Amino acid sequence: QVQLVESGGGLVQPGGSLRLSCAASGFFFSSYGMSWYRQAPGKERELVASITSAGNKLNYADSVKGRFTISRDNAKNTVYLQMNSLKPEDTAVYYCNTRQLGVPSWGQGTQVTVSS
Repeated sequence: QVQLVESGGGLVQPGGSLRLSCAASGFFFSSYGMSWYRQAPGKERELVASITSAGNKLNYADSVKGRFTISRDNAKNTVYLQMNSLKPEDTAVYYCNTRQLGVPSWGQGTQVTVSS
């Protein structure tokens, strides 16, 4: 059974940084791409960043390019999202995601709030 557990969210001032982690279990982690999504109140869930199984191809939403970095450690079955220069509009619940045979799996999410 796929399990994704996010951590690292919190309250941060504009311009600050956070690093999110997603610990994965229940599947062969190193064989699957991973993604981070976010959902702000009243908005649809949107893709933030994705990484291939080997970590050699990265993709980012235009809104976070140059500020966020996705990475993974296949030895630890963990994917990360380093978020720098945070803005109030980055406030959202951040979710870890993977797909097996087209079926998505989600974590419970971690809240990120950017506010002074």
